[in-house]
Amino acid sequence: MRIIIFASLTRCYKDKHILKDCQILKNVSQLNETLYLTLLCFLYSKREIKMRKLDSTKVRPLKSEQLLRIEDHDFALRPGFGGSPIPVGIDVQVESIDSISEVDMDFTMTLYLRHYWKDERLSFPSTRNKSMTFDGRLIKKIWVPDVFFVHSKRSFIHDTTMENVMLRVYPDGNVLFSLRITVSSMCFMDFSRFPLDTQNCSLELESYAYNEEDLMLYWKHGNESLSTDEHISLSQFFIEEFSASSGLAFYSSTGWYNRLFINFALRRHIFFFVLQSYFPAMLMVMLSWVSFWIDRRAVPARVSLGITTVLTMSTIITGVSASMPQVSYIKAVDVYLWISFLFVFLSVIEYAAVNYLTTVEERKQLKKKGKAAGMYNIEAVQAMAFDGCYHDTDTDIDLTTFSDHSEESSTRDRAASISNLDATRIKRKKSLKGNVGRIILQNNHAIHTYSRIIFPTVYIVFNFFYWGLYI
Repeated sequence: MRIIIFASLTRCYKDKHILKDCQILKNVSQLNETLYLTLLCFLYSKREIKMRKLDSTKVRPLKSEQLLRIEDHDFALRPGFGGSPIPVGIDVQVESIDSISEVDMDFTMTLYLRHYWKDERLSFPSTRNKSMTFDGRLIKKIWVPDVFFVHSKRSFIHDTTMENVMLRVYPDGNVLFSLRITVSSMCFMDFSRFPLDTQNCSLELESYAYNEEDLMLYWKHGNESLSTDEHISLSQFFIEEFSASSGLAFYSSTGWYNRLFINFALRRHIFFFVLQSYFPAMLMVMLSWVSFWIDRRAVPARVSLGITTVLTMSTIITGVSASMPQVSYIKAVDVYLWISFLFVFLSVIEYAAVNYLTTVEERKQLKKKGKAAGMYNIEAVQAMAFDGCYHDTDTDIDLTTFSDHSEESSTRDRAASISNLDATRIKRKKSLKGNVGRIILQNNHAIHTYSRIIFPTVYIVFNFFYWGLYI
């Protein structure tokens, strides 16, 4: 009997719920053993009542893993393994198109990618039929589709302030998996009509490991599965349309795979290139025509004008080529710039031809007048240096030829010409004031006359054909 009393007292002191009553039991056990047993039964019945009240007011919650019974299944296998392929629905919301690069031939896009599928292993009992939402920590413990972007160069999941991943599980096992991604992908561009071009790009989605026998990838809501932000805009392009499509991709070693396409068409803004390339090229061509109205004897003026326009056109062509990929075919802007360069170059060649023919004609005239080669009139040379214009000997200057006179005769002629030099210059200034137009017309070559008409006419016809073909 004493052993029972000792054991009951030891257990009593360990139980915190009846710790206050243990001292009473100790005192009673010393007086009467029967009374002690009666009080012991009463105290333990009181303890059971307290424990039941605590259990009814404080229920320990279950972990999400226990509710979804994650430890009871092997999530390394897809849902319905060994049966029909699991359907995985996709919908995409495009947040922005960040950049388009012609040099790298790629684009960068930020989007919300959402996956829909059913996994009965994740079903759970729920009286209110409410879903449970989790962050990215649960993703690593269950099966999710392995969708990747075909032809992507780089991509990442946003992680500010937390990783932008969401998992929502419904009581019947339906799962929504959403994430926010920025991806850079290739766009095979055709620059044959650049900058009057329209580029068609696409972002392609596909399962990496599961072919069509294991996973069926499809647009969740058909054509309405692709939505875009209304405020999407680009500096160099108009976004003409977004569309969703699907197809199949074949790999020789692994078979056929479902592939989804996000297609969009981009039409380039032309105004920027008109200001930067086309308009300056037009001005340079028109500036080269000014030389047709400059006197053919004004060599420094015409040569400097021709070289300036040629170098400016070369700079424009080089600047356009530097901002474009090195393609092996001719672009529309190349056609315009190189033909404009050809017009500028031909204007320089035209003056070279006129200058050469003028020199040949002068030599013939000198021979007819009996002037030996290398014998020129000093006054004619000085007049040429004065205004840069050629004047015939019969118009406004009396020519004095060099001859084989004695030294004294030559000295007298030089003295006479020097004394009359001031009078001659005054006479020439007076004649030039009212006869500039007549002098230019008299010194005009036939090639100049035709060039003033042919060059502008051909260039205007070229512009009509060019803009009519490419626009």
